[in-house]
Amino acid sequence: MDNAMPMAEWARFIGSEYLDSFIKDGGASVKFAVMDEGQIPDLSVALSARSKKADCLFAEINAADARVHMPQDVFFAIARQLDWRLLTRRVLLALAGKEGYQVDDVDASASGSIYAGIGEANQLDASSVISFLRPEIQRQIFVNRNMSRDFRVAMSHLCLAENSDYSDAYSAQALIDWLTGSNTRISNVRHFSVHTPINRTTARHYMESAFYWIRYAGYAGILVFVDNTRTMLSRRPPDGSRFYTRAMVLDHYELLRELIDSCDRLSGALVIIATNAEFLDEHTTSRGFGFYPALMSRVMDDVRDKNLVNPTASLVRLS
Repeated sequence: MDNAMPMAEWARFIGSEYLDSFIKDGGASVKFAVMDEGQIPDLSVALSARSKKADCLFAEINAADARVHMPQDVFFAIARQLDWRLLTRRVLLALAGKEGYQVDDVDASASGSIYAGIGEANQLDASSVISFLRPEIQRQIFVNRNMSRDFRVAMSHLCLAENSDYSDAYSAQALIDWLTGSNTRISNVRHFSVHTPINRTTARHYMESAFYWIRYAGYAGILVFVDNTRTMLSRRPPDGSRFYTRAMVLDHYELLRELIDSCDRLSGALVIIATNAEFLDEHTTSRGFGFYPALMSRVMDDVRDKNLVNPTASLVRLS
């Protein structure tokens, strides 16, 4: 591949210039990495390690497994890789710390009740901690307009439900099932005052809220790694595995275009689309980005040096 950058070098650049600084400061970006399909697993491993080092979460989506042309399925794929209870417990520890509680020795991943853990560290009973933090949950989360209405309502209930051990029956499991797509029936979470389903129309707002919640829980951000090479297949696989029609590919490109355009509303999120050389086909009859000019105009190189690669470009060719 001509005018390409070594994959390991680009991964180091992403770590130092994006994860360690720009994303950590709340920025967001969408990048396209074009490479041989055999390299994609190696890039995923490298970026996962970089994310862990930068205290960023890492989520991987493969178009062969998830329907990447459906916004709600993309959200569910990310949500299933998040530990919602751990995120909630980290938020509660942060709230308690701001209110003067001693929380340095409280482990958010411990199996017991987080309220009991805070109480024990401060020589209080769990009920006193709950009574004190309940108004803060209302003020800091329930009315926090950086998150969509039903998402912040759900997060408030997750916070209140953490007065139990991991081994006990969890009263808010229906909310986690709803967030992860395990059970999408809105009737199962209506008693939590959640009324908006996660669908094609609303998924983007839930995704923006989830990225904000991740940073609110104290992480630097999240890297979402998407392998979309399956969308480039022009013939249905004989093994009956997932196949994308041209209409589905168009929906996928529309979703990517919307992600790029909404970067100013995302918080601490880096989305990397790993794809192959067929993506660069500019013909409208192909499955490359030429099929959808609105996406091509956002990621193609307006000016490209014959010898040097710009690692900050939206689209980078990797060797």
